[in-house]
Amino acid sequence: MATVPDTNQVYPLLGRAYDSLSPGSSSAYNLSFPTYLGAQFDASTTNLSYLIPAPAESKFSNPVELTLSFLSPITPTSTLRQSIPASYLTVHVKGSFNVNIYIDINGQWVSGNRASRIVWEMAKRQLGDTDQGLKTWKIRRETELLLSEHRDQAEWGTLHFTAPSDLRHEAGTSGLIRPRFARTGTLQNEVDDDFREIMDEEPIFAFTKSFHLNSSTSASDSVMFSFALIQNPVTQFASARGLTFMRPLWASWFSSVEALLDFHYLDYNSAATLATNYSAQLAIDAYNSGSSDYVDIVALTARQVLGATVFSGTPDDPILFMKEISSNGNFQTIDVIFPSFPFFLYTNPRWLAYLLEPLIEHTLSGQYPNKYAMHDLGSHFPNATGHPDGRDEYMPVEECGNILIMGLAIVNSLTYDTAAGAGSVWSDLGSASFDPNPATSAFSLGKIETRDGVYGLDDSWGGSTKGPKQAQKWVSKSYRLWKQWTSYLIEYSLRPHKQLSTDDFAGPLELQTNLALKGILGIKAMSQIAETIDNKADAKYYKNISDTYISKWEEYGISRDGSHAKLAYH
Repeated sequence: MATVPDTNQVYPLLGRAYDSLSPGSSSAYNLSFPTYLGAQFDASTTNLSYLIPAPAESKFSNPVELTLSFLSPITPTSTLRQSIPASYLTVHVKGSFNVNIYIDINGQWVSGNRASRIVWEMAKRQLGDTDQGLKTWKIRRETELLLSEHRDQAEWGTLHFTAPSDLRHEAGTSGLIRPRFARTGTLQNEVDDDFREIMDEEPIFAFTKSFHLNSSTSASDSVMFSFALIQNPVTQFASARGLTFMRPLWASWFSSVEALLDFHYLDYNSAATLATNYSAQLAIDAYNSGSSDYVDIVALTARQVLGATVFSGTPDDPILFMKEISSNGNFQTIDVIFPSFPFFLYTNPRWLAYLLEPLIEHTLSGQYPNKYAMHDLGSHFPNATGHPDGRDEYMPVEECGNILIMGLAIVNSLTYDTAAGAGSVWSDLGSASFDPNPATSAFSLGKIETRDGVYGLDDSWGGSTKGPKQAQKWVSKSYRLWKQWTSYLIEYSLRPHKQLSTDDFAGPLELQTNLALKGILGIKAMSQIAETIDNKADAKYYKNISDTYISKWEEYGISRDGSHAKLAYH
């Protein structure tokens, strides 16, 4: 909300804070609405813009321009930054008269169950080595349900809502705090410590900032907030060492939550620059590939993909976990990773490798009994407990074909001679050193770099110097598994029996033309994966089979007049 001092006007901006106000029932304030100018967005930023009209008695007639700028940065050259579960909100104002800005959140940020009891506190600290201070609302469930969700929302973790220390704050009942701000334009720097349920006299956690713009010319100012949901562990995973609580990846670089939050707050300019560069390049490439509408589609898709992920593991062995959102919540579903992998190849191919890693590790450890690739690592995120009974959703040809195609895509992304030949324009940035240690991932993050004064950047991905070595190290470690999945496709992909494809809403069908083709492509991919480790015999063997199968597929799957592929062979 916004108010203009010395007037009785209050202007709702975003959200439903005005539900706590009573238009017409109080002479202390008048509920009005600003002029909404619309939204602008890219892959990382959304800007909502408004005009606040000048008060009638003001000597200035021009309105205050107000923008709410949300930033969740996509940083393809910095896995460190991408692993931080935090976002920014910056309020920009420009005009010639004073205005007060109010923002609050409630307990629904930490639980999907409105009956949950929550606890909270206000913490204050100095910001690193600067003379600036921060104040943070810390909010969580009173009894956290570790690694549990309610209506697909996490029921564990602490939300940190941070602002500069010179802002005023207040925690208390929404029906009291919001109307009082509407009347007075300020908060009382008090904390209601009566912990209760989320909707029991709805406790809210608010900040307000007074912008002093009175000037003969237009003045501008801003204030920045940050939001971070801190969870540790982030998931549990049936790894090679057994069922393991998985720490967030960021915890390898930051000794405490406060250190993380301070870095994030101070890092705004670097994070925003990296994100802006990514969004600009993405827009250029998307436009050249389609249209202005396609630019919007890929920007929103980038958000959707990364919004479903969480980074874990260690710098020596990073892991990226993915939830099947907008569906049933399956964990690390191969045929959900598959449609997202073009995004990862474009943005940062190492993140695709981190997605496949837990599937590879779990299967190599012998915890999955079937010979084909598993559908998912767990029936519901955040519990990657596997399927030791082998009764995951039955999509054997689908998942084997998908993971083999993605495996080859990772290998191919590593092998390029020049920057222009890289699949991602960011791949060749950074050092080309290679870690031969067999105990570490082929794609470890052990060497965080500083370039052009920006700390926390990845080294290069692949290239003529280290790319072939990385590919060999990665493939060799799991080669028997790639062969196992390919053997299944050799036996069952040319004439697939009744089973689901990724279009599982259509139900199972035998002899699916598209499914058979995906399996044959998987066999072909394996021939090239074999070449990576110079296994010429395997490469020739798999190539011959895929060549034979594709000829048969054309015979079985193409209509008699040759005009189209059939849904199924029959």
